[in-house]
Amino acid sequence: MKKYLLSILTLIIPLLIFAQDASVEKEKGLDEKIDKAFGDATGWFVKGIFYQIPFGSVDQDVNIDLKKDSDLYKIEEKNDSLYVSSIKMGNRTASSLALTTSNDNIIINDGGFKVAKKDMPNMVSLKATAPFTQVFWVLFPLILGAIYFTFYFRFINFRGFLTSVNIVRGKYDDLDHHESLVGAGDSTPGGDNIETIAIENHEGEVSHFQALTAALSATVGLGNIAGVAIAVSIGGAGATFWMIVAGFLGMASKFVECTLGVKYRDIAEDGTVFGEPMYYLTKGLKDKGMAGLGKVLAVIFAIFVIGGSFGGGNMFQVNQAAQLFEHMTGGEQSFIHGYRWMFGLVMAVLVGIVIIGGIKKIAKVTDKIVPFMVVIYVAASLFVIIVNYNMIGDAFTQIFNGAFSPEGVAGGVIGVLVQGFRRAAFSNEAGVGSASIAHSAVKTKYAASEGLVALLEPFIDTVVVCTMTALVLIITGNVTAANAGLDDAGAILLTSGAFESAISWFPYVLTIAVVLFAFSTMISWSYYGYQGWAYLFGRTKKMEYAYKVLFCLFVIVGASISLGSVIGFSDAMIFAMMVPNMVGLVLLAPKVREELKKYMSAIKGVKASE
Repeated sequence: MKKYLLSILTLIIPLLIFAQDASVEKEKGLDEKIDKAFGDATGWFVKGIFYQIPFGSVDQDVNIDLKKDSDLYKIEEKNDSLYVSSIKMGNRTASSLALTTSNDNIIINDGGFKVAKKDMPNMVSLKATAPFTQVFWVLFPLILGAIYFTFYFRFINFRGFLTSVNIVRGKYDDLDHHESLVGAGDSTPGGDNIETIAIENHEGEVSHFQALTAALSATVGLGNIAGVAIAVSIGGAGATFWMIVAGFLGMASKFVECTLGVKYRDIAEDGTVFGEPMYYLTKGLKDKGMAGLGKVLAVIFAIFVIGGSFGGGNMFQVNQAAQLFEHMTGGEQSFIHGYRWMFGLVMAVLVGIVIIGGIKKIAKVTDKIVPFMVVIYVAASLFVIIVNYNMIGDAFTQIFNGAFSPEGVAGGVIGVLVQGFRRAAFSNEAGVGSASIAHSAVKTKYAASEGLVALLEPFIDTVVVCTMTALVLIITGNVTAANAGLDDAGAILLTSGAFESAISWFPYVLTIAVVLFAFSTMISWSYYGYQGWAYLFGRTKKMEYAYKVLFCLFVIVGASISLGSVIGFSDAMIFAMMVPNMVGLVLLAPKVREELKKYMSAIKGVKASE
């Protein structure tokens, strides 16, 4: 296996060096050409997933000087006409136009217009119309599903919080073996399917805490750093309010999917645990007489999770980590400038060492990295906030006053729930189904116990970590319209600068944090993607090594090339995972309620017997 991997690396590294040299020597490098070709081929899918539904309208009179260039519109010359498009109205783009005065030489169509060059006027007066706001359609099943689960399970995201903390602390670890709860001939008092006890005395591979940190490692990352900066730049301080709301609602969705992940998991003869949406979609819907629908949804999900693991869970992570590392080590003067494949190679080797060991090795790494980095990041955030304690009141005033303004709503919904997710696997992945893959390996017979543990993820990831980042940005004055439209690299640097204003040396610590966050995200997503791969191609050693070698190669490629279109496509696949998963969650919610009732009764039984 090692010889095979080295042979492939030997072949690919010279190609990467050639590609990077070509990109320096030519105006458009090989990586950019590949990126454009990929974008042209997959643009339809990305546009479909991220189609925005317009709500309301805003009118504005616009004067366009056809003799001058402007940042507010785009002018192109074709044949004997000038074509004007992309007319900006503040933060909006005009969707339709109307002439305020008649002119036969002007034709208006599809949010733009053309003017015949003969008798061309100098100025054109128009009435422009733009949507008041636009919402990505994929947000509706995510938000509506989370609201539905919140009410269906009677606010489990709040009333189950303390129980969740106690489970992680190990207070109920002996519950599965409590003699008063085990009936005659029943070795699974939690009511799990028979497949989950195929191996006697083996109910899982990792502890509740390790399962939580393994899943958190895939969610706590660049979305908490770059995604939040983008959100508050678009929507102002009020975006923070919607971030918190999204986090609390997502706790209910995470509870449902992770309970199902444990309930319908499989355990192989060697004790390896398999549990993910593919299993609860097939088994669960089969129990409800919808076997055909379950198989179709499972295959669709498996395809999307593989694509998401190579893109958003791999290439994007290492690409952004490499960018920040290059910036902090001198930018164009950095020793890795032009040779970022070397950074990717180091990361690929480290990732390969971990993922070869499976979920146990991943859990052992993440249960050390994640708590350590989260504590450092939150501590630094608290330090910045405390140093500027006199501005805390004003920051919260900005948050609440801006929460319901049009800008605040746009920033909160689009900036956080979309930008944050697209840039780091959607801030907390609630409703996407990926976290259930890590949680299904937990050592327990009670499915609902791990569902309760999982609901802590959105709280930690979004309510705590993302809010800390937002407060730092607001207090240090980095929430301005001038920062709207930031790309990921710029957003990371904006957050870095905010911390630097209070802790001069912290950008270097943040660089290390970004690299470690990216590393932990990659190793967790490698496990997610492999489960989809194995579901489609089987669990042979050959298929396992094929996937893991491919994953490591994509780490090197991701650090080396431009990723605009590639990341747009892979992030669309991650978002698309939500569609088949949410259908299954809604249909299987009654099963989750049964599991919750069993587990809570077991807790009461132990307390009564003590």
